[in-house]
Amino acid sequence: MASPSVLEPTAPQGSVLIAGVGASQGVGAAIARRFAAGGYPVAIAGRNAEKLTATAAELAAAGAKVAHVVGDVSKPADVARFVEAAQKLAPLAMAVHNAGSNRWAPFLKVSEEQFESHWREHALGGFHLAQAVIPALLSRGGGTLVFTGASGSLRGKAHFAPFAAAKAALRAMAQSIAREFGPQGIHVGHVVIDGGIEGDRLLSFRPQLKEERGADGLLNIAAIAEAYWVLHHQHRSAWTLELDLRPWAESF
Repeated sequence: MASPSVLEPTAPQGSVLIAGVGASQGVGAAIARRFAAGGYPVAIAGRNAEKLTATAAELAAAGAKVAHVVGDVSKPADVARFVEAAQKLAPLAMAVHNAGSNRWAPFLKVSEEQFESHWREHALGGFHLAQAVIPALLSRGGGTLVFTGASGSLRGKAHFAPFAAAKAALRAMAQSIAREFGPQGIHVGHVVIDGGIEGDRLLSFRPQLKEERGADGLLNIAAIAEAYWVLHHQHRSAWTLELDLRPWAESF
């Protein structure tokens, strides 16, 4: 029996759902653009209706087949709507959990509500998305599920305890899911983005950072998106579970 062939970029195998899309110059939108450019229908979801609508309009203007759904990935009813929107475009082939924010706070000033909020955005949101998309992927014989991680997935930095706790939980869950569903044809990936991202979120409050870091000193969002494209198209004899991305000059 011949070995399975690598998926060809010119022959998309279904829709792609990205949960956690906001401004056009962000990682979620960049992932959507990359897959749309490769011919995949994309469903994008996020909490900010204004940003999400603008990003969807931009994708459509570029020729993408796109659906957008406003909602919160930490709420199972909203996640069900995300998956439904993707399935209406084409059978789901890939889902990305890219949701969740990060807020600085001294540990002794972190409230229980703030700690739980991080957990809901990252860990619980990842849980709900995985439970919603895995049955859809299994029904078509396999697919890809990718979680966006961060430096906090691997180590807890001062003043970021809630974020690190939530991201570490998401990483451990991804590992568990990969071991359970990999043999059933689902490629689970966890992408550690270890460094500052050259996007609207970071540069809106630290605009000088791009100049301070120098050429390619921040992660380029299109380059990040390319890594997700590669993960989805890997041959199953050599799947990557964890991929870490950082600028060439970043210390680690």
